[in-house]
Amino acid sequence: MNSNNKIIRSICFFNKSPDEKSLSKLDALKSLFESKQFQVQTKRLVCPDLKKTLILDKQFSQKDCYLSAGSLSFEIIKNNFDKLLSSNNIAFNLDLTNFEINTDHVELLFNIINKYPAKTFNFTFVFNNPSSSPFFPSANFEKDGFSVGLQPTDLAEGCNNLDEWLNKMKETWLEINELLADNQEFLGIDSSVAPLNNGKSSFVNFVKKLTGDFSRSAMSDIYIQTTKFIKKENPKPIGLCGLMFPALEDFELSDEYEKGNFTIERNIYLSLHSGLGIDTYPIGIDEKPDNILNVLKLVQGLSNKYKKPLSARFVSDGKSKIGQKSDFKNKFLNDVIIRPL
Repeated sequence: MNSNNKIIRSICFFNKSPDEKSLSKLDALKSLFESKQFQVQTKRLVCPDLKKTLILDKQFSQKDCYLSAGSLSFEIIKNNFDKLLSSNNIAFNLDLTNFEINTDHVELLFNIINKYPAKTFNFTFVFNNPSSSPFFPSANFEKDGFSVGLQPTDLAEGCNNLDEWLNKMKETWLEINELLADNQEFLGIDSSVAPLNNGKSSFVNFVKKLTGDFSRSAMSDIYIQTTKFIKKENPKPIGLCGLMFPALEDFELSDEYEKGNFTIERNIYLSLHSGLGIDTYPIGIDEKPDNILNVLKLVQGLSNKYKKPLSARFVSDGKSKIGQKSDFKNKFLNDVIIRPL
């Protein structure tokens, strides 16, 4: 196995009262993984106390660490809107699993778009959201400890079929589990498929190699096979453990979006049987609020009906309308001509 393809997207500590010691632990874990030829992309920290998280955001502003306040109530977000959204890099989510979704929730999203558009990247609506996932902004605190999430798409390099890739993932999970077996703070591995950019890091790139065409893949069982494997074969599962279809983070998926092959309907369809929801899906500033409202209600209904974690993360640059090309100025998001929902 090419060691350059063993990529950890996130090492994430969950701590009620984090401090410099928490950062030291993250640094030690990063060094441990790097000694075993893993690449570590990010160190992350989730604190359920918003006041503490806001203080940490200032203290850690020069540190290489991403922060999250986890799940916050609508009231807390509303009452701390400017403090939260003007922070350096705090991620958060709003759990609407058991709430009647209304125009106030849609207005919250458009307020972020209007005042802090870059922070749409840091926010998502969640439904039946499991705890302790290392992936932001869905991460949610349950107890102290840490979890690990990979970017396993790179492991597909050189694979000629799905089974080869799946077995490489399993080998990597087993290696991580053995490496951390004696660490009492280790909560588990979120075996979600988290793609990024293009080429070997893109999930769509590999899917097209196997099926010849992204649209054709949507009518195959490749996604169901993958989801079944990552849930069953993970030696210590935690968090989401599903497929991510980030419309703009997987650059080759964003190409399919521009072609009209990744509509919101197809996104929801794939999410229902294999995926984790709507992720970095672009919307124009002139998108109809009712369309957002209807999508949120649908995702909530499907999540509750099938008892399945789903989320909805819409992104906007705060200026581009439907039919115009986005200008995110975010290295993780590919700019596209925005389509209507």
